[in-house]
Amino acid sequence: MRTLLISLLLLMVGTSQAQVTYTSADSLTICRLLAKADTKTSTLWFARQFLGVPYVAHTLEVNDDEQLVVNTRQLDCTTLVETVTALTICAHEGKRTWKDYLATLRTLRYRGGVMDGYTSRLHYFSDWIRDKQAMKIVTEIQSPNPPFTAVQQVKVNYMSTHPTAYKALKAQPELVPIIRQQEQQLTSVKARYIPKSALRRSTKALRQAVQDGDIIAITCNKKGLDIAHLGFAVWQKDGLHLLNASMIHKKVVLEPMTFYQYLQKHSSHTGIRVIRLK
Repeated sequence: MRTLLISLLLLMVGTSQAQVTYTSADSLTICRLLAKADTKTSTLWFARQFLGVPYVAHTLEVNDDEQLVVNTRQLDCTTLVETVTALTICAHEGKRTWKDYLATLRTLRYRGGVMDGYTSRLHYFSDWIRDKQAMKIVTEIQSPNPPFTAVQQVKVNYMSTHPTAYKALKAQPELVPIIRQQEQQLTSVKARYIPKSALRRSTKALRQAVQDGDIIAITCNKKGLDIAHLGFAVWQKDGLHLLNASMIHKKVVLEPMTFYQYLQKHSSHTGIRVIRLK
């Protein structure tokens, strides 16, 4: 079903190079990784190929008009998750071409998989989760209870209340009401999550609930925001760790401290939502 959906989207929106921003190094990296992979290659294998890549924010905000930006040389937490997830889908579906990758990345990044300007991009990760679940690409894990003992009531308005912080909204203020409407639609969303206190010990329930390679979305209590950071779950002998594009380390790293220790250093972080690729 997902294979057919992506194929149909490819026919609908095409892969015109005029709508894509990338360098030859990016396309070579993607094609090299897909050539090495097979249908059983794990999400974490792809994620580990980007260890050491510099952390750079706002890499998608490089064009006046919305284009599909591919940048494997510089990553933030969201573009790392999107890049690795797109590679994993391509590998598992036996797709090995640059054109395949572009179609898959577009499917992940935009609402309904269709790129139609800045407001079609999924800016809030709660919106991304909801949209990709509707497309049957991912599943948000919300049980059992415990460890999913807490509920997040999504309340987002940061973009519409801080439009000058976004290049596109500053240049095109007429887009702000559209973003505000999208935020209002998200405000009714509720999701169960694992509070950070539950990550102190590697219980059997926690190990069953969170699997290697799951996308981890860190919930927060910052006004107007839903998710503070993203990464991938990695189990080690001392517990759960996070592989992420780190602003602190300024590169993609597997955090040396446990995830519980990591969360304790961020008072605004409240816990984690868990998203699994189907």
